[in-house]
Amino acid sequence: MKKYILASTIIALIITGSFIISCGNSSSSENVEDAQDEVAEANENLNEANEAYMIEMKSYRSDADKKIAANNKSIEEFKARVDQEKKEAKADYLRKIEELEQKNSDMKKRMDDYKADGKEQWETFKTEFNHDMDEMGNAIKDIGVNNVK
Repeated sequence: MKKYILASTIIALIITGSFIISCGNSSSSENVEDAQDEVAEANENLNEANEAYMIEMKSYRSDADKKIAANNKSIEEFKARVDQEKKEAKADYLRKIEELEQKNSDMKKRMDDYKADGKEQWETFKTEFNHDMDEMGNAIKDIGVNNVK
């Protein structure tokens, strides 16, 4: 009888242990599936963010190209007006025009050479580029202004 109770107890413990282990396995497999779903969703969100980043970058480049073209047009218009200036002033204006043309060309090259390095680097680049474009625009506007009082 003692052997029967002992055997029954051992079998009951084995069955209970097997049941607990099998419950734990289904839970961990569910956890793995949940984790895989989360990873897939995170990858999808990352892809969407990268697409938005690339679209923004393309749009910004297009806008920058338009500004650079507008700068070139302003410079050309100023060149046409310089021909009517006195000889002494003309040389100074032509030097300033050459500097502006070089800066504008450098800005275009800088934009064309920029490679996608990440969102933070893009934001830093945009801030610096906007600042430089604003300075360029102001320099073009100020070129014909005589600051002598």
